[in-house]
Amino acid sequence: MAEFDEKRNKLTLKLVFYGPALSGKTTNLMALHDLLQPEMKGEMMVLETENDRTLFFDLLPLGMKTPSGMMIKLKLFTVPGQVAHDSTRKAVLSRADGVVFVADSQRTQAINNTESFDNLAGNTMRVGLDFEHMPLVVQFNKRDLPEIQAEDEVLARWDKTPWPVVFSNALKREGVMETFHELLCQVYSGMDRQYDLKEKHGLECDEFIYGITGKGMQQNSELG
Repeated sequence: MAEFDEKRNKLTLKLVFYGPALSGKTTNLMALHDLLQPEMKGEMMVLETENDRTLFFDLLPLGMKTPSGMMIKLKLFTVPGQVAHDSTRKAVLSRADGVVFVADSQRTQAINNTESFDNLAGNTMRVGLDFEHMPLVVQFNKRDLPEIQAEDEVLARWDKTPWPVVFSNALKREGVMETFHELLCQVYSGMDRQYDLKEKHGLECDEFIYGITGKGMQQNSELG
């Protein structure tokens, strides 16, 4: 649920990386922090919890401006993956404008992935968000490990869902920016409907993504 400060003409968006413990949520954000242009990111902060951690950083601390002059700022968060921190997960998820669900590709983690995704769906509704229409990308991470679910197996399972699936190896930065682009596209569509980003503020989707990442969509294949 974006925050619009009419007086300052500023729109603040919140994006959340969700998933089971040790699936690579923190690694995704660390990779993004390295991949994004230096002038476009704030400091990364880690909040330690017992046996886990939640991490977040601000993107565009000075904001990007639309042609109309409206400032847009993003905040990225991860949630702690362990069940014991469910109250923290709900607090972080509250008012999110988009979510990346980071799944662990290892076969042994299939049940944990399912339980965590069900937890995401439940918590989304508990904090008053519309799960059916919320921007969401599913990322299957850790593709470099042995004994992982095959891509066609994963796609067959998720084929009937409305959410795009991206395969990644966040440690090597593969699939990280592609995942982020997918989410930004969805977020733009929702914000355009609500705030007329294209008609009123002159901001196209490609320009939004370039303003946030410093990399256009046409460069997607080069971001591994």
